[in-house]
Amino acid sequence: MKIRKYESKDFQAALEYCLPPQQALYTSMPVEVLKTFQCDIFNQPFVVYADQQLVGWFALYTDGSGNIYTNNKQAILLKSFSIDARFQKMGFALDSLKLLPNIVKQQYKDKNEIILTVHDTNNAAISLYRKAGFIHKGENYDGEYGIELIFHMSL
Repeated sequence: MKIRKYESKDFQAALEYCLPPQQALYTSMPVEVLKTFQCDIFNQPFVVYADQQLVGWFALYTDGSGNIYTNNKQAILLKSFSIDARFQKMGFALDSLKLLPNIVKQQYKDKNEIILTVHDTNNAAISLYRKAGFIHKGENYDGEYGIELIFHMSL
């Protein structure tokens, strides 16, 4: 498995990315993330590849002053994490989350924490993030679509 920053050669695979509607409620599709990136350079898209197939996608929001979930200016925000429906239940989600701390340390040396939010009704994601080492410290955010739990991982 390889995780790296999005490159233009990934665009076609991003267009073909599949998520069932019940999962798409909780995240952004890759094309939506790319539109955001074009307007906000701090919203850096990443791709997860296995055997030359795009299996996963996420973005890291790198501007500490724009992170509404924490006062920690050295925190980085994990956004729009997903695994393509055709590659789910193969371990890619947990494996990629376990690689994430090293990627952040290599790419963003000034960061000391990863923050993410997850809707309180998304039990599968909550379980996954806990297995990967993220901790919910009791902080929540009243988001546009309901309560979001704020998870932390120290680096």
